[in-house]
Amino acid sequence: MTWNIHGAIGRNPRFDLEKVVALILRADPDIVALQEVDSRRAMDGDPFLVLQEMLGHYGVGAKSIVTSDGDYGQILMSRWPLSDTEIHDISYGELEPRRAICTRIATPDGRLYVVATHLGLSIRERRRQARELLKIIGEATPFVLMGDFNDWFWPGSIRRMLARILPDHSDYRTFPSFSPLFRLDRIYCRPHGILLQSWTDGEARHLSDHLPVIGDVVLDRTPDIDAAVSIAAATTNG
Repeated sequence: MTWNIHGAIGRNPRFDLEKVVALILRADPDIVALQEVDSRRAMDGDPFLVLQEMLGHYGVGAKSIVTSDGDYGQILMSRWPLSDTEIHDISYGELEPRRAICTRIATPDGRLYVVATHLGLSIRERRRQARELLKIIGEATPFVLMGDFNDWFWPGSIRRMLARILPDHSDYRTFPSFSPLFRLDRIYCRPHGILLQSWTDGEARHLSDHLPVIGDVVLDRTPDIDAAVSIAAATTNG
């Protein structure tokens, strides 16, 4: 599952991390990537810690902005242990800092390589970051790349670049959540055939300005839903 949670600020607008967690628990993903985790908006506790405690997952956070008022970034969580975890700085020039979390997950059906990220707002920035991601991915397989790619328009899009290497991918309009127009949030996979199915959750429209994308990945590439690894990613705007 991947989801940009917009700092847990919904349409109210109020900070409501508990409702964000409730939606994630309802989806029950094995692996979840959340973007725009923001402790600057929290009144009580660090959302990076609270999310892991409430979801009961192994996890790693990547804070791209650290201030005296709090931190901002993303988190990757898994039902199973993480290993060989690295946080890559994929920032471009003087623009907003960006990170990519790269890890290997020991699932019951074998190892799975995962990268979670949140790309920049400019075309040149995203293209540079996409090339860096492909270097990070290398030849590793099976592989899942997920997050908020901020890929607004087809001219200059990085979709084709990524799909050449990661042929399975979701393709849903996720932003703005109340009436989605743009396909910003995606799950990319390889080898071909392991992304069994994917979907969004419209209930999230009240909790963030992005919809989550959820998918089932089958590591043995057989059409067995019971053997699938449920992937979820969450993001917020920007």
